[in-house]
Amino acid sequence: MGYRLRVIGYIAVILFMVACREYLVSDDPSMRLSFSVDTLRFDTVFSEQGSATMQFKVYNDNKQAQVIKTVSLAKGAVFRVNIDGEADLSRLHDLTIYGGDSMQVFVRVTDFGKVSGNDAVLTDDILSFHLANGANQDVVLEAYAQNAVRIGQVGCGRTEITTPYTFTADLPYIIFDTLIFGDAVTINAGARLFMHQGACLVALGDLTAIGTPAQPIIIRGDRLDRLFDSVPYAYAGGSWNGIYLQAEKPQTYQLEYVDILSGNVGLSCYSEGTDVLPTLRMDGCRIHNHTLYGLVLNNIDALVTNTEISNCASYCVYCEGGKHDFVHTTVASYFGFTNIRIQSVSKENVAAVYINNLSKKEPATQTSFYNCIITGYLSEQLVVATPLEKYYPGEFVGNYISQDTAKIFVNNYYKYKEYVYYDFRLDSLSPARGIGDSLVAVPYDTDRNGIKRVGEGIKPDAGCYQYQP
Repeated sequence: MGYRLRVIGYIAVILFMVACREYLVSDDPSMRLSFSVDTLRFDTVFSEQGSATMQFKVYNDNKQAQVIKTVSLAKGAVFRVNIDGEADLSRLHDLTIYGGDSMQVFVRVTDFGKVSGNDAVLTDDILSFHLANGANQDVVLEAYAQNAVRIGQVGCGRTEITTPYTFTADLPYIIFDTLIFGDAVTINAGARLFMHQGACLVALGDLTAIGTPAQPIIIRGDRLDRLFDSVPYAYAGGSWNGIYLQAEKPQTYQLEYVDILSGNVGLSCYSEGTDVLPTLRMDGCRIHNHTLYGLVLNNIDALVTNTEISNCASYCVYCEGGKHDFVHTTVASYFGFTNIRIQSVSKENVAAVYINNLSKKEPATQTSFYNCIITGYLSEQLVVATPLEKYYPGEFVGNYISQDTAKIFVNNYYKYKEYVYYDFRLDSLSPARGIGDSLVAVPYDTDRNGIKRVGEGIKPDAGCYQYQP
């Protein structure tokens, strides 16, 4: 019995000595702290606007405690640091990190003010940790400041522009509220529109948005930071409201190489006309990741070509009233098909495409699909609501319309840890390869990425992307 007590006593003494060792402060000048990052890099931050808070960790991997005498910023003009609940670095003294312990450091970017020129400008600082053992260790802080044209104000409700307006590519635009255009709107190639939470764009007149493959027009939310380390906020739908084309007369809308990303509604086109309808022409566009609808066509004539409409919680495409032709368009419904919950809503149990030909008040609906893909992970992908289906006037030629039971695309799933995002180009074994109608493809001899789909020995694929080995 006495022997057992002595053993227990020895163990207790040893554990006590080990524990005490973690709390003993070392003055060994060779000991260092370690950091989760050498350089803390912020995504681009708009000038006159601060950033979200980022963080990193400071580790003491030694067996003995280390004391940080002071912490300082070399410049201290742009970055703000909070350590141990203290945002004033001048008041931080003698911070002890025990052996095997760590602490978090929070950093944000404050208002840059205006920066020179139209390009993003790098600003940096050095955050220095001065240890009691005489060592100094640094973490570099970096951020790019970008000037922007600001339209409207948060909480204002609406901003009306009654004269013709042009968005240029010189500077990005930040839109803070409901922006209503009473006259013609032009969006030049390379223009970037960043929409604040709840903001939307309403066009009552003509809209001309002509981008190019090299200079697409980008319309997306204004959060440039990250929800998680590997998840940009751009991947989360619902970060802004949408684009609404509301015709007060037979307007014309032309969109080429426009990317409309991660809102509530991508593009909604509506008119109350019953005689001459407004017209929409879309080519090479991408409407992706919306918490309601992708493309809504209501009392409008439309031609949509070489366009991707993907990942919407409700219908990717909704058609009611008017003549709509979709040619070499990919409709892919995989909203929320991922191994991490980043969306604010769940996918509705609805088809990817809904065609409504039941209204008695509006013009008849005639929606046709040529050489298209309509697919997703739910069982039903296409619904045509019409009194007598066999008499429906729309045409369906050269399409792949099916639930996803085969390897259709390069990637139909978001794997955040592997940094693998959705990619709706065709897989080598895709059943959509080579099934397109050759005559339909002739006027559209290249795909959305400029790959030839017409020529000797080439069979056109369905969808907006021609397979390329």
